Amino acid sequence: MGPLDSYLPYLLNRAGARIATAFNEEVRPLGATLQIWRVLAALREHDGRRMGDLSDTTSIEVSTLTRLVDNMEQKGLVARRRDANDARAILLHVAPAGRRLTQRILPIAERYEAVALAGFSAGETEVLKAALRRLYANMDELES
Repeated sequence: MGPLDSYLPYLLNRAGARIATAFNEEVRPLGATLQIWRVLAALREHDGRRMGDLSDTTSIEVSTLTRLVDNMEQKGLVARRRDANDARAILLHVAPAGRRLTQRILPIAERYEAVALAGFSAGETEVLKAALRRLYANMDELES
């Protein structure tokens, strides 16, 4: 085992990339990508989000997200609407085709989580998820 094999950023990236690559291949025939899924999953959690909120939730840069949402809108997956309470704000809503695609991808996403966590107890799973959230939040330190 070399030093690279014990370097946390390498281990995280390797695990994430393996999951992302396999997931992308599986959802491509449905006309989706991992990024499209992130947007749909975020809207499933809370429909009618602002782009900034969506960017934070999905960890997709606003400029990339804008192009992605344009593309998703052309495919009829989402729709932009003005916020009734704030005319300057644009809210993103899932469209019927987006809801159908979400229902098709959901079991795939659930299977990926189950496969990735095989052999982990419920307690280990919670500890791992909490540790990853904390690790992500710790990186704010580099931005200040």
